Amino acid sequence: MLIDSHCHLDFPDLATQREAVLARAEGAGIGLMLTISTRVRRFHELLEIVEPHGHVFCSIGTHPHHAAEERDVTLEEIVRFTRHPKVVAIGEAGLDYHYDNSPRDDQERGFRTHIAAARQTGLPLVIHARDADEDVALILEEETARGSFPFVLHCFTGGPELARRGLALGGHVSFSGVVTFKNSDALRAIAKDIPLDRLLVETDAPYLAPEPLRGRTNEPANVVHTAARLAAARGMSEAEIAEATSENFFRLFKKVPRSAVSIPSVA
Repeated sequence: MLIDSHCHLDFPDLATQREAVLARAEGAGIGLMLTISTRVRRFHELLEIVEPHGHVFCSIGTHPHHAAEERDVTLEEIVRFTRHPKVVAIGEAGLDYHYDNSPRDDQERGFRTHIAAARQTGLPLVIHARDADEDVALILEEETARGSFPFVLHCFTGGPELARRGLALGGHVSFSGVVTFKNSDALRAIAKDIPLDRLLVETDAPYLAPEPLRGRTNEPANVVHTAARLAAARGMSEAEIAEATSENFFRLFKKVPRSAVSIPSVA
């Protein structure tokens, strides 16, 4: 069994064929999926996805792209949404200096609010970090000094220093299809050295389809390719990577019951 720890089932490319996408994922041995919130104000759209499907869970949060749009979202509001049984994480939140779709002060304010929500609830924070390694690491270190909180650096494409500093704070690191790309040798070198008990896999679907599907719409079933490439980079079997990353998922996302797995033979 594999778990897709980060996808976006509410995005249009997947929403129009959602039941087929879920069926293909189950057929590929994907036992659980976590569909990630990007706008608090659209939380109802996630509920429409997760409530009918026992093996699909969600987060609550505002992506840094929308930090200005949702600058009025409060800590109390985020925490209130976490009371829903299907909400198992905070985010995704963080910093994106590649696109800068929101002013950086709005991104930072939102990031720190989501950190406070993770600290208060104990739910893991899903962190988006793009071209902002130093500022993300500094904020994580400053905030951890005020009180620890669980987190994952999702779709990791940063440098070895961000990985090192995130791991030193107790964080996890998740890899997407980017790790399969031909020009991703440096990323695979980082992935090789991540402690096995801190490693996760994801698709970030509908984006970043792995080789040999690059350029197509990505979906949760394709996490098998990412896991296989990680296994090869680390000199492990695909079964070993599947077992380790699934155990790591349950250890980090503690609110997800193991009984929710959709494959009876491993439930």
